Order: sequence, then structure tokens, then C-alpha cells
Amino acid sequence: MAEALNRRFFYGWVVVAITITVSLASWGVRTAPAVLIKPLEAEFGWTRAEISSAIAIGLLMTAVGAPFGGVLVDRFGPKMILLGITLLTSVSVLAASQMDALWQMSLLWGVLVGFATGISAVIGASVATRWFVQRRGLVQGILGSGASVGQLVFLPLLAWLAVNVGWREMTVILGVIVLVTLAPILVLMRNSPEDVGLLPYGATEPVPEGEPARPLELLRRVARVPEFWLLAGSFFVCGATSNGIVLQHFQAHAVDHGIPTVQASSALAIMGAMNFVGVLASGWMTDRHDPRKLLAFFYTFRGVSLFLLPSMTDLGLGGLTVFAVLFGLDYIWTIPPTTALCADLFGHRNVGAVYGWVFAAHQLGAALLAYLGGVMHDALGNYSLAFIGSGVLCGFGALMALRIQRTDHSETLAPAAAPA
Repeated sequence: MAEALNRRFFYGWVVVAITITVSLASWGVRTAPAVLIKPLEAEFGWTRAEISSAIAIGLLMTAVGAPFGGVLVDRFGPKMILLGITLLTSVSVLAASQMDALWQMSLLWGVLVGFATGISAVIGASVATRWFVQRRGLVQGILGSGASVGQLVFLPLLAWLAVNVGWREMTVILGVIVLVTLAPILVLMRNSPEDVGLLPYGATEPVPEGEPARPLELLRRVARVPEFWLLAGSFFVCGATSNGIVLQHFQAHAVDHGIPTVQASSALAIMGAMNFVGVLASGWMTDRHDPRKLLAFFYTFRGVSLFLLPSMTDLGLGGLTVFAVLFGLDYIWTIPPTTALCADLFGHRNVGAVYGWVFAAHQLGAALLAYLGGVMHDALGNYSLAFIGSGVLCGFGALMALRIQRTDHSETLAPAAAPA
């Protein structure tokens, strides 16, 4: 029966479906503090900067978790790692429903959830590389969409729950949702095509695997290559201008301008829907065009939309909806070409670990802008300068992408030859 099924249907698509489901839940959790800003201000009197600092800790911990997660996935396989981070996330969120101090938010939503989410961020790159040779860019786009769509689509539901049943009850529901995703991982997840007697999609022979490098040793090696810093730098800009300033502060920005919480979240839902369309298009284009030029265009497009955001806000919900469409198309356009460049520059053997370090730069940018956005709001009373400054930052991201040379540096990661 299993062999007949394998001949008719490639099992890798099941693995992709499970991975994207877990990613949706994990990143939905990571996004939840964005809808807690107003309730926590009202209940505890915490300032926007204080709440933003806890959010920034979570984003910073995703930067810590990503490179080590890449190595863990390369060494132990996606299934065991998915089980571990899903359980950690669920327990942390359920405990967060009882928090009443800022340090508890920093520990639970910040350190624990952030670390688990950072590990989950690199699993998609490993799954795409293990299971697919052909259509890898498309698969990377689909898997990458799980993170962003999870963040954006969950927000309207979370906002509705926070308003109608309370933020603590919302947190319990979210923790239970994450816990439920353990079932498909246990029953259906497989680490590699060999586990079900298959070759990677499009492969005619087994793809050789090598011993994965240790994360700090790998960083020492790739740090010698200027293209790594250009790629990481451009992804720093991506994180700062998406997860950092827009995802964490867009809803509070809208509420500050008199737009009700649930309506503001509906704009984010539109952003999430357009995001899915955009990332699939990006994956398709990455399989056919120079990823460096694609990145330059994507960052330029994002910068223009951020410049327009303050004036669009003056138009009310309609203006924010137009922004949501524009920004949603571009939100994670950057993931497929960035992952493709990791593989092109450093080979496929350690793509999970290399992408982990590049993603760490992404989350460092997100943490910095998440915190600075709150600080600038407290100092100026609005987010306008933060959004415009983020648009300028996108210009630097475009320039860095264009300067990347597509040279094979895979030998940089090869283990040193043993002495004769």
C-alpha cells in the first residue's frame, strides 16, 4: 500500500504540509505580543518602551536559536526538533497566561518562545533541501510563507479574543492550539526521503550528505567571505523593516489613530493573504531569475511602501488596507532568493546552518527596530519617523543585494584535510 502511494504521490508534500502547519502555529505565537501592547498598558501601566523591550528580547532569542537550530536539524533531523520546540512553545504560552510582571513576559514570551521560534525558522530550509531538487525555490517559498502568514493571519483572531474574552484567555487558547500540532508530527513526519524509500523530488541518485559543522566553527568559516556579510546585512534590513517595525507596531499605530483593534487586525489579515500570494510568486521567480536582482527590487518596493505609510494612515482604514496589500505582497518576497543564495554561495550540505546565521541577522534587525519603535513612539508620540527611517534602511538593503557576487564558496565549509 505504502509503495503504491509513493508511486502516485510524493510524500515530501506531506512533510511540507506538516512543517508549514507547525510554522503557522509557532509564528502565530511569536506575533501575539503585538496584540497585547494595549491590554498590558491598561492593566499594568507598563510603557510602550517597556513592552517593546520584552518583544525585542523574544526577537533577539530567535536570532540565538536560528543558527543552533540549523545545526540541530542537520544532525538529528526535522522530526525530533519539531517535537521539542512545539512542546516548549505550548508550555511557555500556557504559563504566560498567568503572568503579572514584566520579567515574566521577558522570560516566557521573550527567552523561551523566542528561542523555540528561532529554531523553527530554519527547519523549512532543511526540509526543502532534503526532499526537493526540482521546485526547491517554490517549496522554500511555500515554507517561508508559513512564518509570515502565521503571524499575520493569527492576529485578527488573537485581537478578537483579546477584546471579547480577555488576553489571558486568549493566551490559553493559543497554547492549546500549539499543543494540538504535536499529533501530525508524531504520526506523519519523516526526516528524509530515504525513510519512505524515495529519492528527493527530481533527483536521479541519492544526494550525498556530510557531517554538519558546529555553529560557531561554521560562523568562523563563513565570516571570511564578504558575500556572507552582504547577504546577512540585507536580511538584517528585512527583519528590521518587517518583523521589527511593521509587525510589532502596525496595530498599535492604527489604534493610536482611532481605528478599532479588530478592524486594524483585519488589515493585517489582508496583509497575510497578499503575503502568501507574494511569496509563491517570489519562489517561482527565484527558480527563473537572478536572486540578487530580485532582492534589490523587493527592498526598493518595500522602502517605497514604508515611505507612504504615514500619509496612508491619514486616510483611515481604507488607506491602511491599501498599505496592507502593497506591503503584504513584499513582506517575505525576500526569503526564497535569500535561501537560494545561501545554497548557491555555500553549497547544500550545511544550508540549514548557514541560513540559520543569516536568519540570526534578520532577527537582530527585528529586535532592534521593535525596541526603537517603542522608544521613538514614547519620545515623539507617533511612529512616523520610525516608518520613514525604515524606508531609508530598505535602500541600503537593495544596494547590499546588488553587490553580492555569485561565487561558489562551498569549499570554505569543507572540513580541513587530516595531516598525512
